[in-house]
Amino acid sequence: MWPAGKLLETSMFFICVGMTVTNAPAQQVVVSIPAPGPTEQIDHFIAQDWADREIEPAARCSDRDFVRRLYLDLAGRVPTAQETDVFLEDQREDKRQHLVDTLLQSEDHVHHLADVLDALLMGRTDEGKYAERAANHWRSYLEEFVRQNRPWNKVAAEILLARPENQSERGAVWYLYEQNNNHQAIAESIAPFFFGLRIECAQCHDHMIVDEIKQSDYWGLVAFFNRGKNTKTKLGPRVVESAIGGFSEFADLTGSSYPNLLSFLGSPPLNEKRPAAGQDQEDVDTLYVSGKPSDAPRVPKFSRRQAFIEQVVTGNRRIALAMVNRVWALLMGRGIVHPFDEMDSMHPPSHPDLLDELTNHFISSGYKMRGLIRSIVLSRAYQLSSRQPPGVEDPASFAWALERPLTAEQMARSVQLAVRGKFNNDAPLLHAFRQQFRDVLPDNFVAPVADALYLSNHPALDEFIRASNAPNHLRAQTLQQPTHSKRIELLFNTIFHRPPAASEQKAITDYLEQRESDLGPAIDQVVWSMLTSAEFRLNH
Repeated sequence: MWPAGKLLETSMFFICVGMTVTNAPAQQVVVSIPAPGPTEQIDHFIAQDWADREIEPAARCSDRDFVRRLYLDLAGRVPTAQETDVFLEDQREDKRQHLVDTLLQSEDHVHHLADVLDALLMGRTDEGKYAERAANHWRSYLEEFVRQNRPWNKVAAEILLARPENQSERGAVWYLYEQNNNHQAIAESIAPFFFGLRIECAQCHDHMIVDEIKQSDYWGLVAFFNRGKNTKTKLGPRVVESAIGGFSEFADLTGSSYPNLLSFLGSPPLNEKRPAAGQDQEDVDTLYVSGKPSDAPRVPKFSRRQAFIEQVVTGNRRIALAMVNRVWALLMGRGIVHPFDEMDSMHPPSHPDLLDELTNHFISSGYKMRGLIRSIVLSRAYQLSSRQPPGVEDPASFAWALERPLTAEQMARSVQLAVRGKFNNDAPLLHAFRQQFRDVLPDNFVAPVADALYLSNHPALDEFIRASNAPNHLRAQTLQQPTHSKRIELLFNTIFHRPPAASEQKAITDYLEQRESDLGPAIDQVVWSMLTSAEFRLNH
């Protein structure tokens, strides 16, 4: 709730001022003030929490930090030195808002958010699978979702139903199709992403510590999807649904058996007639209707997947709640509920009123991701420095910007951009990084030893740097500078987007002076050390 007396919880309030005019009736002037938007709500609830905890948050981040952070979060890459300079030289008071709006409309944002959604929905995989996702329109489907700013609830329904009626929806099939008829894997994927709950612990028994997650939820979710079967059709891959079968029982730890009813998270079980024990069902044409378009596979008159969309997904607040918490985690380093995919009674939100209000706004705005992202990145909390304030230990206070590792895609684009001045979204460097840097949104980031060893020893990055010897590449541009001092300034402005400190200037100058006869490889080594540093590999 907003503080009493401010009247900010209503859609608008009115100030009526009486005006007395001689020999005339009193008139009123009505002034309308709009309700606070989501960014103002974020600022209010976070600041109130700081006040309650007696926390002094970090200072506002510098423009240099902001431009780098925002490009990484919205465009999936670091800015160029020129883009940084343009922003720093902009004298408008609202230049941060202008940059946010520009990046949210960019194709870089489309590709970046599609990268993130693909990894979170489908998981990391081998490069052959990535090619299949592209060939079967999954990737383009995600990109169009972002590009058109389509409502998330409608996209979620299309993905889970997997029954496209037109060309623009055909890629939605691939979410279920890639899981290759593994119905338990499908259930264990759907629950955390779409509903913000992990249910795998309830396979053999009710959840041991989360009372609301029952074994019947696990097997009920499986039942909604266990009539689906991958089929290749003239229209492409489809998950064809049978009208019969899928009746089974699950046993708990005591050995007692129960039917797998069509129910999930407390929804009333659907009244589907179960065959008697030993009774065979006949799969006859009268159980089906024609698919859409006309040459699509037939559809059961009673479709379990359709029932799941209608009875469980449509209007379910958890669909919005889970996405709001996940987007917050992507941009802020952790969810309002942490971990972001365990939104259960054992993991209460750090700021429940804020989560509730952001979810309300997400729903009322038509489940639009772009508006949600904009609201968060324009908030004071997002724009804080990453310098942790003295005496403040709890990251759930959001009193400083939490450092986050770059994803494989962010790292690949940023390395290419720094070294060659341009990037390819499907470069070999991406393929190498994607197999090594598999985390997208880790619960707690600790730099793995394997990642450090990879950057130290794997030839992919070293070969990329050594092969970057064209006149417009960073090495050649650095060699063209008249002094070591100018060379080092160029490297720092290009890679770190800041000038070098005096100690850095001296150390690198000493290094280059010792290698005057072989300066090209020496510069490559400096570039390698900068690209593999924590400063480059973290969003801060």
